[in-house]
Amino acid sequence: MTVNQAAWVPKDVNVDLPSAARVYDYLLGGAHNFAADRAVGERVLQVLPHGRQVAISNRSFLRRAVRCLVEQGITQFLDLGSGIPTAGNVHEIAPSARVLYVDHDEVAVAHSDLLLADDPDAIMLAADLTRPDTVLDAPVTREFLDFSQPIGLLMVAVMHFVPDESDPAGIVAVYRDALPAGSFVALSHLTADHQPEAMAAVVEAMKNSRDPMYFRTYDDVAPMFAGLDLIDPGLVSAPSWRPDIGVREPGPEGVYAGVGRKP
Repeated sequence: MTVNQAAWVPKDVNVDLPSAARVYDYLLGGAHNFAADRAVGERVLQVLPHGRQVAISNRSFLRRAVRCLVEQGITQFLDLGSGIPTAGNVHEIAPSARVLYVDHDEVAVAHSDLLLADDPDAIMLAADLTRPDTVLDAPVTREFLDFSQPIGLLMVAVMHFVPDESDPAGIVAVYRDALPAGSFVALSHLTADHQPEAMAAVVEAMKNSRDPMYFRTYDDVAPMFAGLDLIDPGLVSAPSWRPDIGVREPGPEGVYAGVGRKP
């Protein structure tokens, strides 16, 4: 651990146990990761050489989705599984909005607390998104977000860490039901539909981390939008979701992405 790391890394964090948030940070080119995370990231890149492009493509979807929701009048966001706050986080994309970040990774929480210390419109909640009550019923959630007004719920690159036995679609439904009408849900999910062998190797690389992965098919991801009206272009590969005009996004297929509105 470096001297700089010591200022923001909780003392009880096991730096030898890789975490998805820190591996993702490494793939995005961030600096808030440890040797164990980088080792897993390199294994991912060995079996999926364009793994960085997949991560960047997903991050680009987050940016475009947040901008879209701001254009739809959304002024508050609940970002589940927000991860390490690298450049381009929600409060930077939508500086006039209120943003509640949620994660259970100690490093993500600690660094977010430092980063957001002077920003009254963006705060961090340490909670497990697979227990919706700990998020939705938390005093800070009810005080910070106005549930009488539409909310932008972000579940970007997080539900593929939820095993089938935890009922990922059911978890999404609990959050959906708690949102007021006119709210939006932006969700992306890794898939092995296009590269089954390479993605199987990624699953293998992550299985001994604190966050094993569960890639799903299109037909498995689609039910997570139940009860929502998908906006154009529907559930598609992340680079195909409203790409910026004149900008060619890094586009390897591997992530399904969509945004739905609660009627």
